[in-house]
Amino acid sequence: MGFRIGADIGGTFTDIVVVDGTGQRLAVEKRPTTPDSPDEAVVAGIAALLGREGIAPGAVAHVVHGTTLFTNALIERKGAVTALITTEGFRDAVEIGREHRYDMYDLAMERPAPLAPRRRRYEIAERVLADGTVRTALDEGAARALARQLVAEGVEAVAVCFLHSYAWPAHEIAMGAILAAEAPEIAVTLSHAVAPEIREYDRASTALANVYVQRIAERYLGRLAARLRAEVGIDAPLYVMQSNGALADVALASRFPVRLVESGPAAGALAAAHHAATRGPADLLSIDMGGTTAKAAVIREAQPLTAPDFEVDRRYRFKKGSGLPVKTPVIELIEIGTGGGSIARLDALGRLRVGPESAGALPGPACYAKGGTQPTVTDADLVLGYLDPGFFAGGEMALDGGAAAEALAQGLGGALGLGAEGAAAAVCRMADEAMAAAARLHAVERGVDASRLALYAFGGAGPVHAWGVARILGSPAVLYPFAAGVMSAIGFLTAPLARDYTVTLPGGAARDLAGLDWAASAAAVGARAAEGRAALAGAVAAEATTARLIADMRYALQGYDIPVPVPLPPGTPAADPSPALSPALAVPLKEAFEAGYTALYGHTVPEAAVEIAAWRVIVEGPHPALSPAPPSGGGAAALKGHRRAWTGAGFEAVPVYDRYALVPGSTLAGPAIVEERESTAVIAGPAEIEVDPAGTLIARPVPDAASS
Repeated sequence: MGFRIGADIGGTFTDIVVVDGTGQRLAVEKRPTTPDSPDEAVVAGIAALLGREGIAPGAVAHVVHGTTLFTNALIERKGAVTALITTEGFRDAVEIGREHRYDMYDLAMERPAPLAPRRRRYEIAERVLADGTVRTALDEGAARALARQLVAEGVEAVAVCFLHSYAWPAHEIAMGAILAAEAPEIAVTLSHAVAPEIREYDRASTALANVYVQRIAERYLGRLAARLRAEVGIDAPLYVMQSNGALADVALASRFPVRLVESGPAAGALAAAHHAATRGPADLLSIDMGGTTAKAAVIREAQPLTAPDFEVDRRYRFKKGSGLPVKTPVIELIEIGTGGGSIARLDALGRLRVGPESAGALPGPACYAKGGTQPTVTDADLVLGYLDPGFFAGGEMALDGGAAAEALAQGLGGALGLGAEGAAAAVCRMADEAMAAAARLHAVERGVDASRLALYAFGGAGPVHAWGVARILGSPAVLYPFAAGVMSAIGFLTAPLARDYTVTLPGGAARDLAGLDWAASAAAVGARAAEGRAALAGAVAAEATTARLIADMRYALQGYDIPVPVPLPPGTPAADPSPALSPALAVPLKEAFEAGYTALYGHTVPEAAVEIAAWRVIVEGPHPALSPAPPSGGGAAALKGHRRAWTGAGFEAVPVYDRYALVPGSTLAGPAIVEERESTAVIAGPAEIEVDPAGTLIARPVPDAASS
């Protein structure tokens, strides 16, 4: 296998990594993101990295990419002019939603508006019942007339969502064919193709989100692939990270861009899971803090937690129910607007707030000296001595400490009566508290005590703030991986190629385990597994594929399901779980469901029947090898000197170490600052620090004698 490249576009920086076929040789490049043309930083960064490392473009096996471009288009409403076609009588279902108020007592409660406004929502006479009976045939004449009307009105994208199409999609398919014939220039998404699941609101919302950014995805990914070939000379496949942590080729990603909305954050969770699997501990809490946002994810038994759906564009403090539902698999994480570029300000009541507004890459924090004047978290980090102004990004980007201090003093220090340093300490504390609160909430909602999990800290700003977050949570240790500043890009290179499918049970209704048609389920699951193997055949040998099976389960009369990994018996073929689907599986499957239900809710419902709503089949190739060699030391002195830095109670002369001179087995004592090109680890308190065989810094707090 040749060299593999990962490219992650963040809100402030674009990270590029390359590893060789063994997964041991690692090189990185970090460039400011180019917001007006995101692919510019990717192409230039890859070309520079290959040139510096002496790697021929023809030696590249593949490129893996992740971007927030589609997420931003959804949130900022910069997608296509979009319409919705639905069953007669259901025009407003996408606006009515679930008739649920995420905040019962907020009279000014806000939700994001549907991506298709009411004037662009159209009804068609057609009706298929839940059992497949056609009550009203599709009015094809009206459908053709509507297609021509959409063209005349300048519509650029159409989502089609008919009632019960998740199980009986014939009418949607016919409508899609009419649109292709009458309006070929319009992008079309059929709801059964992107989310073949019950609940028309969620399905319509997902189809709308997908088609809203479909042309953006087609143009962007096509342009990036073309530029890599023409300008860099890379003719290898381009893959894109999906929200579920698997890779997709450009064709699939362009057809279903809604699956890419959480691609960057998913990669970071994959990197944490890879560490848990190869180095331990198996349970972790990952903290990824970049320039714009911070993300937290729970890793259990060396696997990130996943969910069958999520929300985008949440309007109220990231509260569940305040966003647009998207019915596609995703790695579970929580994201908040706290990053290095997050702006600190006083609200109308004079209270300190950090984020979610960000200075971004341009103009950036005040210390970047690119026109930014508002104080940010990075400015506070610099004033507190956590960052070396001459070694930011390895010395390629000098920071202006005077500008940072001025922004904090004028913007906050005077109003708070604290001065620049006091304001900086308050900003950092507020950022740490926000991340700790989000991480604790995320863990509790999944039945996990965050204080029992070690933190795995990465991102450009994550290692700076992880110690403060850990002290608030009471974490037993903080792990700082080598190359933490580009860890999401590294995570891309741990992901397998995969396809996932949803198998809705006949009629779309949940079935009691006792009355389940096991033969029909086995046939459907087997067909999807075969489809997945065929889809991967060009890149993965059939004998190298594996298939995982998840059941969406609930108690009878409940409205929502939980995903349950199916306990397949020994001897089940690795690439096809369908032979295991028989009545003999009913008891272990119920036990697995009740264990998962208890973990989430603390109890079971002993007298209630257990139902299956759907099967989920994940067919994937092997996980690539990745074990970058740690720093060799090279005989250099690890101690670079001392720097005046804030440790919580005051400023101290804190030792500063060169990360590249710390070899496995090295031990340090906190407080300490450890610098590498892409990030800085700040252990701002008494700690025992060791370097493990992979080069990871492991910091464990020790009692502070001065405060005990």
